[in-house]
Amino acid sequence: MSKVKTAVIPVAGLGTRFLPATKSIPKEMLPIVDKPTIQYIVEEAWSAGIETVVFVNGHHKSSIEDHFDYAYELEDTLSKRGKEAVADGSRAIADRGAVVSVRQKAPLGLGHAVLAARPVIGDAPFAVLLGDDIIRPPSDSEPAIGQLMEAFDRTGKGQIALMQVPLSEIHKYGAAEGEKDPENAQSFHITALVEKPPPGTEKTDQAVVGRYVLPPSIWSILVETGEGAGGEIQLTDALDTLREQEGLMGCCFRGQRVDAGDKVGYLHANLLEALSRDDLKEPVMNLLKSMVAETNGQ
Repeated sequence: MSKVKTAVIPVAGLGTRFLPATKSIPKEMLPIVDKPTIQYIVEEAWSAGIETVVFVNGHHKSSIEDHFDYAYELEDTLSKRGKEAVADGSRAIADRGAVVSVRQKAPLGLGHAVLAARPVIGDAPFAVLLGDDIIRPPSDSEPAIGQLMEAFDRTGKGQIALMQVPLSEIHKYGAAEGEKDPENAQSFHITALVEKPPPGTEKTDQAVVGRYVLPPSIWSILVETGEGAGGEIQLTDALDTLREQEGLMGCCFRGQRVDAGDKVGYLHANLLEALSRDDLKEPVMNLLKSMVAETNGQ
């Protein structure tokens, strides 16, 4: 099977958890320190060797495409003011890889959003990255989606990113039942997928995270997948059919995942990014210590 060179990133959601900020700004463009959230997702894909990113977009999200294009007036003005390094940084966003945008013409679920990218991808395997999941890999590790791509190359089977969570928390996630591969600590043989199992029915502590690598056979399955939970076409339902027909693997990725689609998670992502930068770590630590001391003194 051919190598994975294309990634789908669904960005058509309304971002209601961040209203009123997202009334006019796509949630994907909310900054984590000084870069839009979506840029971290795209950079993960590029770092893993992805050559083309396909945004599945909505009519109100054109600023996402604009961000990955040249901004001539801005860059020219920066250059004329002697800020060539800043201008080069802006251009580099557009230079690094190809970006394509397609429309999801109705809000019919994640499965429907992925299917909208079919005309661009065609008969090839592809990656899917969800924009709410920021995953920071260890310094000695591939990006999370790169780890799934390697597993796909090795096994030829579709891959889902998995993260171990307490059993008391699994009802918040899609859950993967099965068992780990005794010969590979990162590999998990999936026997069932359950979307947010009700408390008391938990059978696994392996939660599904928003990274996937899928074979082109998923297209025909998505076409045949009917409405599921919420009256939408659920990617989880299609993946469970793929599991039955061809087998499906979980990849227990190395890295720290933060849900940037949650308000507390978004703040967490900002702090992690700030503390990873040499110019920000010390002042941010001092700020946090001061705030904690003030709070404890109340």
